Amino acid sequence: MRDKHLPHQRILSLWIADLPCDRILRRLRVSSTPSALQAEPPLAVLEKIRGARRIVSLNETARACGLRLGEAEADARARIPHLLCEDADPEKDAALLGAVADWCARYTPLVALDGKDGLFLDITGCAHLFKGEEALLKDALERLHRQGFCVAGAIAGTAGAAWAVARFGSGGVLADSQERQALAPLPLAALRVPPEAVSGLNQVGLKTIGQLYDRPRAPLTNRFGADLILRLDQALGLQGEAISPRFEAPLISAERRFFDPISQLEDVKAVALSLAGQAAKALERRVEGGRVFELSLFRVDGAVQKFRVGTSSPLRDPKRVLRLFAEKLKADEGAIDAGFGYDLVRLDVLVADKAPAVQSALTAHGAAEADASLDDLVDRLGARLGPERVTRLLPVDRHLPESQTGYVPAAFAQQDALVWSGFSKSAAAPDLHHAHPSSSPQLGFAEDTRPAGGTEASSWQEGLMTRPLRLIEPAEEVEALAMVPDGPPLRFRWRRGIYQVVRSEGPERIAPPWWIGAHDRPSEAKEGVTRDYFRIEDTEGRRFWLYREGLYERETSRPRWYLQGLFA
Repeated sequence: MRDKHLPHQRILSLWIADLPCDRILRRLRVSSTPSALQAEPPLAVLEKIRGARRIVSLNETARACGLRLGEAEADARARIPHLLCEDADPEKDAALLGAVADWCARYTPLVALDGKDGLFLDITGCAHLFKGEEALLKDALERLHRQGFCVAGAIAGTAGAAWAVARFGSGGVLADSQERQALAPLPLAALRVPPEAVSGLNQVGLKTIGQLYDRPRAPLTNRFGADLILRLDQALGLQGEAISPRFEAPLISAERRFFDPISQLEDVKAVALSLAGQAAKALERRVEGGRVFELSLFRVDGAVQKFRVGTSSPLRDPKRVLRLFAEKLKADEGAIDAGFGYDLVRLDVLVADKAPAVQSALTAHGAAEADASLDDLVDRLGARLGPERVTRLLPVDRHLPESQTGYVPAAFAQQDALVWSGFSKSAAAPDLHHAHPSSSPQLGFAEDTRPAGGTEASSWQEGLMTRPLRLIEPAEEVEALAMVPDGPPLRFRWRRGIYQVVRSEGPERIAPPWWIGAHDRPSEAKEGVTRDYFRIEDTEGRRFWLYREGLYERETSRPRWYLQGLFA
C-alpha cells in the first residue's frame, strides 16, 4: 500500500529506444525526395568498444534482418551487405533529446531528462487539460511518431513504475495502487538496478519483480546491496523519489492552442498581447510585476522557439511587454521561422517582484514620467542588444581608485547591485561618495596633508574636484624628482615632456586593508602597497594627479611614480 504521507503524483515516462537511429533517419527524410525512403533501409549506429566498432543502436528494419546490439561491424556487414552504418555522436543525440524535452513542455513545465534516451514528465494536475491521462499519453505518442521517433510511454503514480512499464511492459496508464500488480511479471532489470545485481538474482532463481515481494529483505540487502530494496520501494510508492526538472516551473503561465496553426508575425504579436493581458491580471492579484518574461512558440514539426526579455523594474503593462518582444525580434529578423505554423503559443513569467498598485494622479509628475521613460529605454535596449550590454557604473568596495567602480547590467535593481558590489545598505551609505571620481567633488585628505613650498592646502583648489573625472588606466609610470621620504614631486617627465611643479597638495595616503599583504600572492602584490596621491600644477597651469607607490625604506627602497589622471 502506498505511504499515505507521500504526495500524490502522476509521472509520464517516455522512452525513445532508438534515438541515434531516429536522429539519422529524420535527417535522411528531410534531405531525400518523398519516394526515396518508402522502404526504410537497415541502419546501424556504431561505436568503438573493446577495440572494435560495434552496434549501439538499430532501427526496426535492421532488427528484422537479425542484427543485435553489440555485434561487430564486420560480422553485420558480412550478413547484410547493404547495411547503412553511421558513427555514434553522443553530443548530437543529447541535443536532440533536449529539443524533445523542450517540446514536451507543452504538456507540463516539469520535464526531466532520464539518461540518454528517456524523459520524465510530472503531469500532476495537468491531465484534465487534455481530457484525461489516456488522451494525453495518446496525443504525446502520436505527435512524436509523426515527428519520426520510435517512442513508448507509460503513466503511473511513481517514476519507477512508469519507467518499468514503458520499457519492459506494454505501456499505457496505471491507475493508483496498481503498481504492485503491473510490476510483478516484469523482469528484474525493470527496477533500474545494475546488471551485476540482476545476474546474481537470476542465478539464485529470482527472475521477476514479483518474486521479491515476499522475500526477507535483510538477506537481499546483505548480498545484493541496499539499492535493490530502495528501487523496489520507489517503484511501489513506499519510498519517495524526486525527479529534477530541467527548468524551474514559471510563476505564471498563459497559453493558447490552435486547431489551425498560425504562421504570420502579426498573428503571433496579437496572441502575445492577449497572453500578456492574462499574465497582467494574475500579476495584479499577486501584487507583483514581472521582471523576466519568456515567449515560447511551439511549431507543428516539434521545434520550439523561445524568446526571453528582462525588465529594469516590475512590469505589468501588456503593451510594454509586447514592445520588448518586438524589439527582441527586430534585433534578429530571422529569429521567427514558423515552418508549417505554430499550434501553441505560451507566455511565462519567470521572475517577479513586488509592485503595489499606484493611483494615477490628475497632474503629471515629471520625475515619475522620466523614471518610467528611462526604465522603458533600458528595457528596449536590453531586449534588442542583450541585457548584459546595457550597463551602469556602481560602487565597489575596493580601496584602489581604479577599482572602486564596476559595470553591472542596468536592469539590475539598485538594492541587488549594492549587494553584488559588496556593500550592505547601512555600510554603503557613508562611503558611496568614494565610489567614482566624478561623484566625489569634496573629498578630504589625510591629516598629514601639506602643500609644497608652504602654500595653504585650500587656497588654490577650493571648490574644485579633488579627483579627475576620468582616470588613466593603467596608470602611466613617470620619472619624478621628489624629496624623500614622502615629499611631493618637484619635477617629473611624462611622454617625453618635462613638467616643473609650482604648486602641489597632498599626500592623500591610500593604504591597503589589513587582510591584504604586500607579499601574500602575486595577484595582490599591486594592491598590497601603499600609495601617496598628489594634486599638482605646473608652470603652464596644467593640473595632474600623481601617486607614489610604496613607502620609502618600509615597503620599497625605490618608490615609483605614476600619473593616473588629468584635471580639465
